[in-house]
Amino acid sequence: MRSAKWLTAAGTLAVASLALAGCAGGPAPATSETATDIELRMTVWTSAEPHLALFDEIADEYMADHPEIKSITFDPLDFASYSSTLTTQIAGGNAPDMAWILENAAPDFVSSGALVPLEQTFAGTEGYELDDVSDAATKLWRNGDGDLVAYPFSTSPFVVFVNNDLLAAAGQPAGADMLADGSWTWDDVSAAGSAVNQATGKAGFVIRDFEYQTWDLLSTVWNGWGATPWSEDGATCTMDSDEMAGAFEFLHDAAFTSNSMPGPGTTADFFAGESAFTVSQISRASLLADSGIASWDLLPLPEGPDGDYAMVGQAGLAAIAQGEHPQASADFIAFFTNPENSKKLAQFFPPARESQINAETLAAANPVLTEAQLADVVVPAMKTGVVRPSHTNSAEIQQTVRSALDAMWVPDADVPGVLGDVCTAMQPLLGG
Repeated sequence: MRSAKWLTAAGTLAVASLALAGCAGGPAPATSETATDIELRMTVWTSAEPHLALFDEIADEYMADHPEIKSITFDPLDFASYSSTLTTQIAGGNAPDMAWILENAAPDFVSSGALVPLEQTFAGTEGYELDDVSDAATKLWRNGDGDLVAYPFSTSPFVVFVNNDLLAAAGQPAGADMLADGSWTWDDVSAAGSAVNQATGKAGFVIRDFEYQTWDLLSTVWNGWGATPWSEDGATCTMDSDEMAGAFEFLHDAAFTSNSMPGPGTTADFFAGESAFTVSQISRASLLADSGIASWDLLPLPEGPDGDYAMVGQAGLAAIAQGEHPQASADFIAFFTNPENSKKLAQFFPPARESQINAETLAAANPVLTEAQLADVVVPAMKTGVVRPSHTNSAEIQQTVRSALDAMWVPDADVPGVLGDVCTAMQPLLGG
């Protein structure tokens, strides 16, 4: 029942972005269908077997009560090219019925008309309790008319996983001790990471999935400097600010001087025991079981020069208007995200339901993390964290900034100069 094929984009990011815009047409809310032998497909960016097994379990339960549904397939796409692949599928007449949507691409998808309004379906679903879903969590997923066109099934905080085994091998204190001693700043993390690299040859800290391409994941660092990529109204590039320069000078030093972060072309997987720290979301906690790490900690993001901060990543689940079965898709989404299944999904994907944002609920669903870790790290970040940056025209902005930042990742880079060039390239795309 599950397809795990991996797809690549059929065109450039810019073409994919234009293709999505071409889908706009303001679809009406999904209406009733009478088809039988319905086959549904949902694109996702996870290929983790525990995730997919849970999705299959939920799908099997749904199909047992809905004989008109012949199959529900979860189709993993490569994370790095996910949005461009999805938009290319939609434009090419191979649209999935349902899709996960990244928060950084949300403005394009939400405004395009490519997504089916869901609120009417949720309201008509017994026991759905939409009022329990946080208004803050749904803000990003409402179109200009206020319609909810994607459900925020995951509001996952960015945290730091710590490999205490590697820290001990380098004569460094454990992560929890660093936090307790007040030595939990980015400078402290870099110093400990440098010591690990020198003593063991392993990596210090890793921003997971960044890999010198997905540059906006560096917001998990630059937020500590009080930096933003653009103004609050999204009209003006602020990549050239003093705050952003400070953050990138820190990162550049980590990559090329202190060797506390792997440089370009070098990868290190924390969950394979290859780094002392990784910034990631708690949905990755399931990977600890097979990591071989004997002692580990879960900590909040380190303090930056601007003080404490928290950040969350959001993922929306949408029914695609160009899919063959929009109403059947909306109905399944209502089941997939109902209170009961939201609790099940909470072991990997922190819920947006206010009644479930507590350590007790999350601990019941996630045996890997302790109730103390959830209470002290996860829940506060879920309640106070800012969302990963997002903007319309996201695909072209992503490509343009990534290209302009290539000049940053050399040993003798002029950090302020490169950031100035980034703004010169980005500004025409912001619409300001």
